[in-house]
Amino acid sequence: MHPNFRNALLAGVVALAALLAGDGLGGLHAHSPRRFVAIGVAVVFAAFGVIATRSAAREAARVAGLRGGPGTATAVRFGVGAIGFLFVVLATLDLLNVRIESLLLGGAITGVIVGIAAQQSLGNLAAGAVLLASRPFSLGQRVRIRAGSLGGTIEGCVTSIGLVYTWIDTDEGPVALPNLGLLSAAVGTLRDPVGNSIVHPAEMRNAGRPLGRHTLVG
Repeated sequence: MHPNFRNALLAGVVALAALLAGDGLGGLHAHSPRRFVAIGVAVVFAAFGVIATRSAAREAARVAGLRGGPGTATAVRFGVGAIGFLFVVLATLDLLNVRIESLLLGGAITGVIVGIAAQQSLGNLAAGAVLLASRPFSLGQRVRIRAGSLGGTIEGCVTSIGLVYTWIDTDEGPVALPNLGLLSAAVGTLRDPVGNSIVHPAEMRNAGRPLGRHTLVG
């Protein structure tokens, strides 16, 4: 299924028009009746901005879920929603002419500290996004992975593609591989003994092959 961001785009256009119309009205510091116009425009922008954000997050999560599973869909929905809602809040405060310089400064400092502390996790997140976009393998596909950082050669069925870890169901059991190491590994697809390169979890169960506890059942 192809992405459908039509509703998000329509709501975004209305929000953008309200944002442009409210620029320069003076916000809460303007004189009446201009002040009420500025407040009304800010309310319209906030309402349609929330609609656009929720619609975009829902559609992005649907597309991510088809490629990486439910865990990835939840993470993408949260990430898109958080970024969108943060922009709506900041832009609404700006329309109301509320000073946000100190808030932005505090957020920038906090972001730098969090970024340094979570450098490895952020690297895995970025690598997960690249894997979902480039799609070197898909859910249910048998792969062979070669990487010294991952402990050598790993073979198994891809059961989940998350933003931090990718789960592989091997003969010894399920293995969670960090996406940052997986991105730099050599990955090749394998054919199932019956001749299929894509192995669905239900078929694995019927064939009597072991399923890990993180196998995505379709």
